[in-house]
This record gives sequence, structure tokens and C-alpha cells, in this order.
Amino acid sequence: MKKPSRNTGLFLVITGSLFWGICGTVAQKLFQEFSVDVNWLVTMRLLIAGVLLLAVQFFIKDRTQILGVWKNKRVAIHLIIFGLLGMLAVQYTYMASIHHGNAAVATLLQYTAPAMVIIYLVLRKLTTLTKIDIITVTLAIVGCFFLLTNGSLSQLSVPTIAIIWGILSGVALAFYTLYAVPLLKQFDSLVIVGWAMIIGGIALSFIHPPWKMDYTSLTVEAYLYLIFVIVFGTMIAFWFYIESLQSLSPKETSLLSSIEPLAAVLTTVIWLHEPYGFFQWVGTAFIFGMIVLLAFSKKSTAVASEAKNKSKRTKPLRVS
Repeated sequence: MKKPSRNTGLFLVITGSLFWGICGTVAQKLFQEFSVDVNWLVTMRLLIAGVLLLAVQFFIKDRTQILGVWKNKRVAIHLIIFGLLGMLAVQYTYMASIHHGNAAVATLLQYTAPAMVIIYLVLRKLTTLTKIDIITVTLAIVGCFFLLTNGSLSQLSVPTIAIIWGILSGVALAFYTLYAVPLLKQFDSLVIVGWAMIIGGIALSFIHPPWKMDYTSLTVEAYLYLIFVIVFGTMIAFWFYIESLQSLSPKETSLLSSIEPLAAVLTTVIWLHEPYGFFQWVGTAFIFGMIVLLAFSKKSTAVASEAKNKSKRTKPLRVS
């Protein structure tokens, strides 16, 4: 297959990141105006997007990997754990944070995951603490403080339950990032993420079966939003991001993917008219500073160093 041009890669990563960011805001619209159940939305998103990603693998890439991932018992168990504690945990906590709060705060809290990974690796003595790591963690902590308090200790700017879900989303993403490395040494990202989504969707189906939904109560507008979340905000966004790695470096894709929280913040404030105070913008700037610092750091922080030591073939995964 012909390698895409650099301009094509730029278009793919920017478009995919925009879709990811807008997806959270559209999900918030579904929760607030159409009373869509968060469990049902996460179930449908995981099942349909997972099948679509495996379809892409089947028609465009190495189709033998789709079933090949299940031939080794150890790999299969690893994949199931990843699907439940990684993919499902990330998707559910992120959507729950949006449901109880808003897409902007949920997305930014999830983006503190790299700082959590750094702390974990340092505590486990798997890497040494660098100046970049200290600055990164500090930016994340200070940014979260302003984002969640808007500069006032007397009250939080978003509900406590939304903050808890958002922090759990960051923790789940940190686990997701580290646990996926061995799987990516052997199989394409589309295969791993596609199956992980299906595993997570099937597990959640036992709690909220996708067929237990009054489909007639949804309007045409609601269905269009659902299509965007599942197809554009999940399947196409991830596919575009992975394809951009064919012509761009991981550092470039990481930097450009910072468009995602920017899109989430702007669409939440402008489209949904969510109140956003001055100090919340300051907190947002701190978190963006952390993202840019991670992307430009030559040492790529502890996260990338750990991944590099384990496998040169490892590609970054996205989950939003």
C-alpha cells in the first residue's frame, strides 16, 4: 500500500482529533437534551465501533490477525483484561464524567493520564525522575486545581461526582497506556482496540442490554448525534489517527492531537453555552502546556521511554 503524504497525515491527525474533541460535546448534548442513558451509549459505542474497526482491518490490512489474536491463551487473557479494565474502564468513566459534568472538564481531566503514568513509573523505580517530569506533573496538578475550583477553595466549579469520574478516567487511561504495550508488539492497533471495544461492549451489555431502549423516543436529530459519536467520534477518529502515523512521527501526532481538548472546550463553551470562568481558562492553559511539553520533549518523558524500551513497534493508542 502506498505510503500517504505528509499533508495527508496532517489532515488525518487533525481531523481525527477534532472528531474526538467534538464527540464528547455531542455526547453531553445527548445526555442533557435527549436523556440518553450513559450505559446504553457506551455499550452501543463500543460494540459498533469495535466491529467497524475490525472491518477496516479485514479489508485494508492483515485480516489473519483478527482471529490470530485468540490462538494464544496467554495473549487472549491479556486482551480480555485489557478490554475490561482498560478500554471499558476508560470509555465508561469518561462518559460518566461528561454525564455528571461537562465534556470540557472530562476531557482535560483525562489528559492528566501522562502525569499519572510518570508518577507510577517513578514509584515503581522503572524510570528516573527528570526535570521535564517534575514540570509536567506540576503543570497537571496546578492546571487541575484551577480547572476544578475556578480559583476558589470554597466551592468546586463542577459537581464532585464528575470530578471523581474524570480522575478515574485519567487513572484508567494510564493503565490502558501501560498494559497495551505487550499486545502491540504482536498485533496491529486496529485489531487490539477493535476487539477490546467489543469485549467491553459485551460485558456492559449484561448490565444494560442494547435492545432495552425505546428507540422510538429518539428524534432524527438524536440519531444523527448518535451516528456522529459512534462512527465519526470513535471509529473514524481512531482510524485516521492510526493512519497518520504512516507519514508523521509519534511526537508530531501527539502534539497535533492536543487539538482534541481544545475542540472539547470550545464546543462546550460556544455550542452548549457552559459557563467557564477565568481561572478555568488558566487551568486549561496549564494542561495544554503539559501536553505540548510532552510532545516536544526529546526524552519523550517516562511514558515514551518505557514504551520504547519494551518495543520499537509500539504505536500510541487513543481512546476518547
